[in-house]
Amino acid sequence: MNNKIYFTPGPSELYPTVPQHMQSAMANKIGSISHRSQQFKDIYAHTEKELRQLLQLPDNFEILFLSSANEIWERAIQNTVESESFHLVNGSFSKRFYEISLELGRKATKYEAPFGEGFPIDQIEVPATAELVAVVQNETSSGAATPVEAINQLRSKINPEALLFVDAVSSMPHPAFDYSQIDSVYFSVQKCFGLPAGLGVWVLNDRCIAKAEALKAKGLSIGSFHSIPSLLSKAKGYQNPETPNVLNIYLLGQVAEEMNKKGIEVIRQETETKAKLVYEYAANSQTFDIAVKEPAHRSATTIILNTKVSSAEVIKKLAPFDMVVGSGYGSYKDAQIRIANFPAHSVSQMQALVYKLQELFG
Repeated sequence: MNNKIYFTPGPSELYPTVPQHMQSAMANKIGSISHRSQQFKDIYAHTEKELRQLLQLPDNFEILFLSSANEIWERAIQNTVESESFHLVNGSFSKRFYEISLELGRKATKYEAPFGEGFPIDQIEVPATAELVAVVQNETSSGAATPVEAINQLRSKINPEALLFVDAVSSMPHPAFDYSQIDSVYFSVQKCFGLPAGLGVWVLNDRCIAKAEALKAKGLSIGSFHSIPSLLSKAKGYQNPETPNVLNIYLLGQVAEEMNKKGIEVIRQETETKAKLVYEYAANSQTFDIAVKEPAHRSATTIILNTKVSSAEVIKKLAPFDMVVGSGYGSYKDAQIRIANFPAHSVSQMQALVYKLQELFG
């Protein structure tokens, strides 16, 4: 039996009640039902309802289910960019979105901040011709976060016709977004929602939908089954164009319902409390130091620490205590550790991790 606690940045620790929801799903043969059945429509409707409440979405936003956040990058470019996109890059994942736009034949430009640093919004010049502006709220690779206030400031600097897309893959539902300032936000379920991987959630407003329809009306290709009009035509009836990840949609609805009962403000408060425990420890540690130097740009949900010993040694020494942290990303694999701080991690679990790090490494 695996009793490990996964503080890895995704896949990560399962939400505590996922096993019982899995048992319920198996007992009711959720994996066997038709995706055109009323039973599935009820599951879809329940999940959408709970997500709308949890994320506090306005009525002009829709929720679409895809295979991953990576897929959403491609669909976003295909459906909303005829010629040009602009990307704020400060890590591997924000850079990948930029590269995908280039690979799809668009003119993509970027403002690139050093790995692990935030964006000086007041210094960034956004091309007036950019149709989509992409900013990462929480860069999973580097632990650099963009405060909601900075995202709102970015909106004031871009062409009013441009769409503002926000990557919250490893932070949703923690950020309290002002949805009047953004057009789309997207995330994956294997991080803050504590579910198995295999489901991406795309939240987008009527402006994104109108842009996709306008491009289609011009005779341009915006994709097939997973174009916005195709996805939306089925979503209106609580379905997907093809057989989706029914089990994960079911689990997401159950976990979102429990999060709503707990309350989003309580979840946010606990997240901040746990982040403070780790950052305060690292600030005084003999072995670790905080990778993101500017406090305002430090992620609350994906905490990156520089380490004087290899990440492999940290992971090895924690293993007997059933604790797993992530190594650094890419070229930082050995020099950093990444600690996920998601709703599935309790305050007591984070306290235990900090205590063990202090005991083992000082």
